[in-house]
Order: sequence, then C-alpha cells, then structure tokens
Amino acid sequence: MTEPSRPTPLTPLPAAGSPAQSKPETPSAPKGPTINIGEEFGTAKKNLPPAKIVLIAVGAVLVVVLIASFVKRAQPQGKGSLDNVAAEEIPGQDSTMVALTFTLRNTSDKILYVHSLQGQIKTSSGDQTADAVSAIDFDRYYQAFPSLKIGAQPAISPEAKVPPGQSLAGTIMVAFPVKLDAFNQRKSTSVVVWPYDQQLPIVLTR
Repeated sequence: MTEPSRPTPLTPLPAAGSPAQSKPETPSAPKGPTINIGEEFGTAKKNLPPAKIVLIAVGAVLVVVLIASFVKRAQPQGKGSLDNVAAEEIPGQDSTMVALTFTLRNTSDKILYVHSLQGQIKTSSGDQTADAVSAIDFDRYYQAFPSLKIGAQPAISPEAKVPPGQSLAGTIMVAFPVKLDAFNQRKSTSVVVWPYDQQLPIVLTR
C-alpha cells in the first residue's frame, strides 16, 4: 500500500523587528562642499568691477585723449610781425597798390618753404584778399609809385625757404580793389603766408 504524503512543514515567520524583516540600507552619497554650477562659469556681476569704477576709468581715458588732441592739433609753422605798410592809389582804377614789409620766423623743426603769399584787409564793407604780384615787377612799381619803397625790404617770392629757428624779412606788393581813402579807413592789415604741406597759413596782422 502507498503511504499517504506528509504535509510540508510551515516555516515560521520572523518576528516583527527582527533583522530579517528590515530592509537593506542604501549607501548614502559621500558628504562634501556644495558646488554652484552658476558660479563655476561665472557671471558679469562677479567678474566685472563695479559700474562706478568703470565709468571713472572711461572718463579718465576720454580726458587723456582730449588733452592729446589739443596738444597735437594743427598749428601754423611760423610766427612773425607785419612791420611796415605803404600804399598809393592807382590812378583811374579805383584800386590801391600796397607794399607790405614783414618778418617771418620759422618756429618748427623743419624747413619752411613758402608756397604762396597774400595780402588781406578788413574794412567796414567786408574783407579783401589779393595775391602778391611777381617779384620781377617790383622795380616797375617802385618807379611808378616811389613812396612804396619807403621802409621796404627785398622781395619775398614763392619758393623762398626759412630754416628752423631762423627769420626772414622781406616785402610783398598787392593791389586791393579799393580806393586809397577806403584803404586808409581799414580796420586791420594782414600778410598771409601759405607754406607747403601745411594745413594752416601763417597770418601776420597789424
């Protein structure tokens, strides 16, 4: 006869709070300093100096630039003086021939080459400018108007040169389209010297 099967014995449940019932602990991440990713890459607030300091620095740079521009701005290559003015009316032409004697001093560190010469007067009716006549015509004008030779110096012509630190005295003649009476009532008289390769003329006024 076949023996009846025996029931499988039941495994007793572990008591509450026993080690078998507790869950395994998950290992915790190692503790350390907290890192802020935003700080890692940097921000304008943290990397740039305060706005007040930036504005002060920009202002200082602008002041330096303005001072440098003022010091290096274009200046005439020379100075001098208008020493003598002699005038005589040209008959029948409503014009006045004028001899202008002046001293020109080269104040630069390079040779001053004269490019052109002009005479200029300021009158109550406006300014008048006239180019200097050719030096080869001086003798003819002196014969026609002897008073122009009073106080005159040798003629100065274009292409004349003045070495650095030296002076040149001479005379130019110009014909202004005004009568002698109007010329005598002028407000000022000037010689305008235009050197080569210069932005500004040398103006000698009296």
